[in-house]
Amino acid sequence: MSLFQLNTAAMRTKDFKIKWGMVIDIDKCTGCGACMVACQAENNLAPEAEAPPSDGGDEFMSWIRIYELSNRKAFPHHDLAYLPLPCQHCATPFCTGVCPVSATEKTEEGGIVSQIYARCTGCRYCMAACPYHARSFNRVAPVWPAGLDKIISPDVSTRPRGVVEKCSFCHHRFMQAKNAARNNAHSIYELEDGDYNPACAESCPNGAIAFGDLLNKKHRVYALSRAKNAFRLLERLNAKPQVYYTSSRDWVRRAGDNHHA
Repeated sequence: MSLFQLNTAAMRTKDFKIKWGMVIDIDKCTGCGACMVACQAENNLAPEAEAPPSDGGDEFMSWIRIYELSNRKAFPHHDLAYLPLPCQHCATPFCTGVCPVSATEKTEEGGIVSQIYARCTGCRYCMAACPYHARSFNRVAPVWPAGLDKIISPDVSTRPRGVVEKCSFCHHRFMQAKNAARNNAHSIYELEDGDYNPACAESCPNGAIAFGDLLNKKHRVYALSRAKNAFRLLERLNAKPQVYYTSSRDWVRRAGDNHHA
């Protein structure tokens, strides 16, 4: 089988019994950045770099970014919204199909798009293929200020310079939930709502981020993702993201598919 055939196979939609996903309520998000800080602390994202990039690269690493949306209308009809953007963990990811070394895959139960740092060569094809710009290239060596290196989480590997990084839905927490289920003689398919929760969802002061199994009727995200105001970003690309958004404002929903009012 050729590399092209392998990559084409990697882009096919795979069915999972569990599909972890988020529903982010844009109307509740205030853009406070608590989710970004929690993600940084939980996943060992260094707050500083050895040297600032001189070629237009990212000055800091972040696996979730907050974008400001505007309806572009004059006062008194002007309106703003904030959109947190982690990896969308697409059901049909473009990134997995272009990686020449299979450093990013969507194979584990739950549908999480993984990033395998030991394989990554830093070619950045995945970054070019991702329509959501949800990946970052670690082009400078990470630095922790004196003392902070002692509080690095032992559950998440630190990344070397020269690899692509992305949101993992705090995959290590999924592993912890699976181990707890096995210790209690439960199946991973019996995880209750809240047994596995990423740091961003846990830290949001307004409860704007809900997380759970999109296929499980007992999980809150099941109903939220099917509500009339729920939408996914750039749905016409047919990537089928596992991150949903919801808003009661028409202009926000239209902006989600890159349509302008």
